[in-house]
Amino acid sequence: MGSKSTRMRQELEAIVGAAALTLAPVRDLWPLAIMEERAGREPWRVLVARPSGREQVASILRWAVAHRVAVTPLGGGSGVCGALAPEGGELVIDMGAFDRILEVDETNLTCRCESGVNGMALEEHLNKRGLTLGHFPSSLPGTTVGGLCSTRSSGQESSRYGSIEDLVMGLAVVMPDGTFAAPRPGPRSAVGPALHELWLGSEGGLGVILEAVLRVHRLPTSVMGRGYGFADLPAGLEAMRAIMQTGVRPLVMRLYDPEDAAFNGYDLPSGGCLLVVATAGLERVARAEAEAVREMSGAATDLGEEPWLRWQRHRFDLSAERLTSLLEPPGSYVDTIELAAPWTVLPDLHARVKHAISADGLALCHFSHAYEQGCCAYFTFAGARDTEDEARSAYNRAWEGAMTSALELGATISHHHGTGQSRARWVADEMGGWMRVWRAVKEAIDPSGVMNPRALGGVR
Repeated sequence: MGSKSTRMRQELEAIVGAAALTLAPVRDLWPLAIMEERAGREPWRVLVARPSGREQVASILRWAVAHRVAVTPLGGGSGVCGALAPEGGELVIDMGAFDRILEVDETNLTCRCESGVNGMALEEHLNKRGLTLGHFPSSLPGTTVGGLCSTRSSGQESSRYGSIEDLVMGLAVVMPDGTFAAPRPGPRSAVGPALHELWLGSEGGLGVILEAVLRVHRLPTSVMGRGYGFADLPAGLEAMRAIMQTGVRPLVMRLYDPEDAAFNGYDLPSGGCLLVVATAGLERVARAEAEAVREMSGAATDLGEEPWLRWQRHRFDLSAERLTSLLEPPGSYVDTIELAAPWTVLPDLHARVKHAISADGLALCHFSHAYEQGCCAYFTFAGARDTEDEARSAYNRAWEGAMTSALELGATISHHHGTGQSRARWVADEMGGWMRVWRAVKEAIDPSGVMNPRALGGVR
């Protein structure tokens, strides 16, 4: 360890103590980084500080500003876009000690918790009280509340409960100069913009999230789910649109294209698509909405409850960790790309992206996270090449084709995974004039440019 690194460690020890400092490789689950390590690129070993209180976080950030050291907050490390990828000489703030659920208010249906609280642990804690956050990304067991906020996450039940921006009522944050901002009061305020939302999707680029005040919901007394087989993709998408635009708010609604339906083991006619849909609430409400779904599914084949029950059993199987296990064989590549678009754009988006990512390999898509105006198209692609260079080239071509198609068709380049390094090249193309606003916010809050240099297009 050089003299600069030694001095850095000694000064941070004075803030958090020697036991709260480690030297270790740190990264998220970005497939390209895993592929590069597989090909022989050694990961950086960086200093990781684990503060135990607000003042320690503030002191670390003030120290980083004074020494112009880049800082990246660490939650569960379950991101898949390369936003968590510190390099040598940088610092990571591990928020794992901020793991307390501070209050659950069963009358006002709110929860206050620290940012290091595990997403699944929070859900289980709420379930014991007859409550739910209603936020279920497939990576939930490996997430933290701070990470869900930082990536602007969405979950499998978003069509009923909303995404993270709909669930967060307020945040407690520490800015790079040590300034603390607490959650503001009330279920809603018209006292200026909801400035805490700047941190939702900022990927650690503005400061450190300490706490979140969240809306929670009572668990539904009844859930009814079924599967429907559609002759083709347009018919399935039209049913999804009709369901959402009549005011039904499904607990879950996912349409699998023919390849994805077959990959998941559903026996449908050639070219057929599978819609898995569930309604929830009071028994009479859930039943009425289930009947409305049946009516709007038209000529679709009613496949009964088994597709829904099967989906429930496997809802967390396609985790980021499982995807990375598929990257163990040399020359392999795999990733997911989640876009979102209006209903009128989705068929063209599906066709163009499927063509771009197939490259003689696996190419799947399902549609979920539905709104009255459109929904998310979630693509999975995988393949193998003879060499690592060829595998990375095929992987990068898939991303290039998907991002280009999305931008040309007016779709968003990310629905809920964030941007990090995987989308850095295309962030300004989507944001347009809003990129100037982001740069101005970043410059005002982080003028020294110490917060995560790989956040939201890499603005420093």
